[in-house]
Amino acid sequence: MRIISYNVNGIRSAVKKGFIDWLNSDPADVICLQEIKAHKEDVPVKEIEGAGYTVYSFSAQKKGYSGVAVLTKIKPDNVIYGNGKEQSDFEGRVIRADFGKVTLVNAYFPSGTSGDDRQTYKYQWLDEFFEFLEELKKTRPKLIVCGDYNICHKPIDIHDPVRNKNYTGFLPEERAWMDKLFTHGFVDTFRVFNQEPNQYTWWSAFANARANNKGWRIDYINVSEPLKSNLKHAAILPLVVHSDHCPVFLDLKV
Repeated sequence: MRIISYNVNGIRSAVKKGFIDWLNSDPADVICLQEIKAHKEDVPVKEIEGAGYTVYSFSAQKKGYSGVAVLTKIKPDNVIYGNGKEQSDFEGRVIRADFGKVTLVNAYFPSGTSGDDRQTYKYQWLDEFFEFLEELKKTRPKLIVCGDYNICHKPIDIHDPVRNKNYTGFLPEERAWMDKLFTHGFVDTFRVFNQEPNQYTWWSAFANARANNKGWRIDYINVSEPLKSNLKHAAILPLVVHSDHCPVFLDLKV
């Protein structure tokens, strides 16, 4: 199973930048999108289906905001929209798809950039999501948890860890949550295959950050320990440009 996670920063905007042509190149079997910023009726389903993918989307109730989707060439046995938490589901942040014994969770984590209230909610969401994963593991131990986490885990994951140490996305409490995730049975698949610095998935729109590769690695495809031996390859795809993020890729034996 080839999986991609990709924050498209607006599915309709990405389509205007060649997203459908990219889909037609068969980049993966399952593509998880975050921040689609479109209600269900506004998702370009026909164009996506024309590229061979079935679309499952979960939109925020607020128009033009958040939202996640799973595009897949493999029929899932089960799709669940949301994680049962009212605010998270109102914002369209989590969608789950089961493929045999493997469960894929696609999530768009809150960013915290718009103020203290949202940072507080980010911490609440992280606690709720961790509990959700721990409960899910009891019945579905083979988990893939992908998405825009809006957190850099370690200094190697951010271009300037010293100057950014007090910014949301690299705060000690957020990084500690990532530590907790990885010490509770999850694996950072990209770092299994690549220990090099300067590997990022998001760049600011300012000061030619992308051209100068001054970025943040905040997009992940992580798996639970029972799937670690199934990992074949993981990569970041910075040359795919439909968004301020780029896709991350995992090849997994299932």
